[in-house]
Amino acid sequence: MSYNVKKHGEVISTDIRTSISTRYKAVTKAINREFWDSQSDKEHSLYVGSYGRGTAINTSDVDILVELPEDEYNRHNVYKGNGQSRLLQAVREAILNTYPRSDVRADGQVVKIAFSDGMKFEILPAFVTCGWNGIIYKYPDTNMGGNWRSTNPKAEQDAMRDKNKSSNGLLFDTCKHMRYIRDNYFKSYHLSGIVIDSFVYAAIKNWRWTTPEESSSAAEPGEYEKLLYDYYLYNLRFSNTINAPGSNDYVDVSSSKDCLEKVLLKMCK
Repeated sequence: MSYNVKKHGEVISTDIRTSISTRYKAVTKAINREFWDSQSDKEHSLYVGSYGRGTAINTSDVDILVELPEDEYNRHNVYKGNGQSRLLQAVREAILNTYPRSDVRADGQVVKIAFSDGMKFEILPAFVTCGWNGIIYKYPDTNMGGNWRSTNPKAEQDAMRDKNKSSNGLLFDTCKHMRYIRDNYFKSYHLSGIVIDSFVYAAIKNWRWTTPEESSSAAEPGEYEKLLYDYYLYNLRFSNTINAPGSNDYVDVSSSKDCLEKVLLKMCK
């Protein structure tokens, strides 16, 4: 496949990565100090979302899953009146101790941090449990009176890395380029990162970047982009869900389809 991708807007600079790492460690330490009686800035946390899957660009939010002790789940699960909301507030207070001048607020399933330089973190508190396909995490959802949901980010990350390797990097490059188009041409529309990654993972099939030795067998310009758009037309246009890579969790695409189609059409031009 041959495609002219302007990667300067899709590569996260060293300075930004350093800032992300510093803040990641500070958030992790704040959670460990509050909930684990520990000063570790590494344990009980992992990157999730686009940053964890390897598909983030320089405008992406940074998502972090922080593991909490099971006692916290037991304590908040018995609350009457949205114990999930109380848990998010406890996590918010722990983070405010480290970032008292930042905008830190609980929102639905996460605690959001908006830093003064424009960088945004989303912190997902979660509890380890076991599922049929390995370790999964249960996390709070404060909507509809409060409930618990589950996620398997490691399965998603493994599946994305494996397919990116077999595609010679085409998977990650496509996901990043779609984010670049979304953020630069369709800012007023909604298109979530997990929808982008799940869609490309499914639509890419066996396509891959050609090596220099294979240059003579490269596809015609526009052929790959048409394949992606055709996959959308025949598999997603009239559906409201898609399966996440690896975990096979259902991903709601209903609020993202309009923007997804616009991005794909932009790529076809």
